[in-house]
Amino acid sequence: SVSGRDDLIGHIRLYVTRPREILLDVARRYNLGIIEISAANPGVDPWLPGEERVIVLPTAHILPEAPREGIVINLAELRLYYFGRDGIETHAIGIGRDGFHTPKGRTTILRKAKDPTWYPTQSKRRLDPMVPPVVPPGPDNPLGSRALYLGWPAYLIHGTNKPYGVGRRVSLGCIRMYPEQIEALYEKVAIGTPVTVVEQWVKCGFRDGELWLEVHPDYDQVDELEAYYTMTLKPPPAGALDYVRRVAGAEAARVDWSLIEAELVARRGYPVPITRRPEELALAPQAKNPIVRRDAILPPAPSPG
Repeated sequence: SVSGRDDLIGHIRLYVTRPREILLDVARRYNLGIIEISAANPGVDPWLPGEERVIVLPTAHILPEAPREGIVINLAELRLYYFGRDGIETHAIGIGRDGFHTPKGRTTILRKAKDPTWYPTQSKRRLDPMVPPVVPPGPDNPLGSRALYLGWPAYLIHGTNKPYGVGRRVSLGCIRMYPEQIEALYEKVAIGTPVTVVEQWVKCGFRDGELWLEVHPDYDQVDELEAYYTMTLKPPPAGALDYVRRVAGAEAARVDWSLIEAELVARRGYPVPITRRPEELALAPQAKNPIVRRDAILPPAPSPG
């Protein structure tokens, strides 16, 4: 039954900015990518957000439609999920840019390396002839301090010496993680762990009997957010309503379809509840901004220090 299903992890948080704080540092502190924060807070300059500004931190996620085992990477949300013995964890990732897409499908972790040596691919050396054929471990190594090698040759999950590249489309196809996150994940992931890579912009799932929807910007919009901190709105993704209907199943009668259409256009990148409770169905059918639902959001996170 849907009452026992929990397809979400985490909770949305509000965050109040401090003087001279940049959102790239907030993103790293909460294991988010800067694009995720920009999608949730369009128009806010990540370099100059201003102080005492309330920011939505998209720290809740619907699990992708994929086998819940090993590592699942959803390229569309720039995010990795790990289904481990101690539960499910999720991490912001950087992925391949245009022309260097990370492949989709299933593979495994072939091997692991601490302080890896980097052997740049031929395509990398064509792009940048100054790159040496071998880069030893150290601060100039773009693989960072840990690397997980996939069954796909030349594709890795690794750390980075440029943390601001996490949560963005900047690599030549590899998966980048924040240094502290890959170091923790590295210890848990065994050789042979399955890895599934999907590309799902629209996700639906149940929590506490309610259906939630999460819609992410497409790659063109991600590039706009990167450049301008805002994006051009587009029509809902093809097939999205049929997908929501399929996941909703018997609960479809409680779904607020006008709210869904608004979310499919806004693409804010975090889960919102889209079913109405019986007491809400009795009210006039008017679209409500789901951010005011108290069960959907946590109070502001305390500033550290």
